[in-house]
Amino acid sequence: MPLTQTREITAASRLENVRYAIRDLACVADEVARQGHKILPLNIGDPLNFDFRTPAHLIEAVYKAMKDGKNGYAPSPGIKEAIEAIRGEATRKDITNIQDAFVTSGVSESVEICLSALLNPGENLLTPSPDYPLYSAVLAKLEIGLNPYDLNEADAWQPELEDIRRKITPRTRGIVVINPNNPTGSVCTRAMLEQIAELARRHNLVVFADEIYDKLILDDDQHISFAALAPDVPCVTFGGLSKNYLAPGWRIGWGVVSGEAAAVKPYVDGIGKLLRSRLCANHPEQYAIKPALEGPQDHLREVTRKLRARRDLTVNWCNTTPRVSCVPPRGAFYAYPKLDIPEGDEVFVKELLLQKHVLVVHGSGFGQKPGTRHFRIVFLPDEKTLSQAYAAIAEFMRTRYS
Repeated sequence: MPLTQTREITAASRLENVRYAIRDLACVADEVARQGHKILPLNIGDPLNFDFRTPAHLIEAVYKAMKDGKNGYAPSPGIKEAIEAIRGEATRKDITNIQDAFVTSGVSESVEICLSALLNPGENLLTPSPDYPLYSAVLAKLEIGLNPYDLNEADAWQPELEDIRRKITPRTRGIVVINPNNPTGSVCTRAMLEQIAELARRHNLVVFADEIYDKLILDDDQHISFAALAPDVPCVTFGGLSKNYLAPGWRIGWGVVSGEAAAVKPYVDGIGKLLRSRLCANHPEQYAIKPALEGPQDHLREVTRKLRARRDLTVNWCNTTPRVSCVPPRGAFYAYPKLDIPEGDEVFVKELLLQKHVLVVHGSGFGQKPGTRHFRIVFLPDEKTLSQAYAAIAEFMRTRYS
C-alpha cells in the first residue's frame, strides 16, 4: 500500500526576502473588489489599463509574423533584424563600443540574466534606494545581500555620490542606475552620470543602465544614456517595448553591452550561456522591434502630452494638500510623494484601500531613508479619474489625521 505524504513542503528559505510590493497589495485589493467595491488603481504602470493603445503598425508586424509562420523557436540572442535595430537605436543614442545585443522576455529577464552572469556568492551590487523592487527580488533569489545607495530627495532624487563612495567595497561588482527612475520619476543629470562613470572606472564596476522609460521625458530635458558618456566603462543598457511602445504584455526587452572588448568578453560569454539555456524570447513579437525603433514615433507626442498634464495635476495636488509634498517627476509616469503622518506608509496605503478603495503602493516597498514615509502614484489614468482618486485620498487624510 503506498505511503501517504503528510509532511509540509516548504519553499526555499532564500525566498523569504523576495518582495514585490506593487503586486503584493493586489491580494488585498482583490478581497475589496469581491465585496463589490470599485477600485481606483494607481498602483501598476500598465498604460493599456487606461487610455493608451499599442501603435497599430507594431500589432500588424506581429500579426504578419504569426501568419508567416514565425511561431517556432527564435535564435537565443534574438532574430537578426531585431538585433540590428537595437544596435542602430543604441548608435542613435550615441552609444559606441557596442560588444553585444540580445532580446529577452521583458527587461525583467534581462536583469535576471545579467545579474546572474556577474555575481558570485559574497559579492554585492549597488542599487538605488528607492528602487524598482525587481532588483532586490533577483538579488534575494541569488542569495546576494542588498547594498543600497540613497537617492537625495532634496536634490530632485539625484544619487548621493558620497553614499555611493562609502558603500563600495572590494566585493562590489556593479551599480544599477535607473534613469528615468521608477518610482520617483527623476532623471539623472549629465554631471551626475559623469561622476558615477568615474567611480565605475576607479573600482572596475559594471554599470546597469535601466533606461526603459528613456523616451518618456516630460519636460524639455534631453535624456542622456550613461553608456554614451562612458564608452570605456563596462555597461549593460536595458530597453524594451513595454513603456515607450505601449506593449507591456508582449514581454519584449533587450540589453546592449558596451565597453572595451577585451574587458567585457568573458562576461558577454557568460550572458550567452544563460540566453541559450532558456531557449529564446517570444518569437513573433520580436518582429515589432524594428518597426518600433525605426518606424513612426507619432504616438510618443500624444503620450507625453497626456502624461505631462497628468503629472502637473498630480504635483499640484500633492503640494497643496496638507501632510503631502512631492518632488516633480521629470520622466516616466510615477510620482513619489512624501507623507507627514504618525504611522507607517504600509498602514496608510492598506487603510486607504480598505476605506476609500484607492490603490497606491507604500514607499517602504521601494526603499526610503529611515524615518521617512512615501507612497507611489501611477498617474496614467485620465484627469477626471485622478481628481476623483486625489479627492478620496485627501478626505481619508483629513478624517484620519485631523
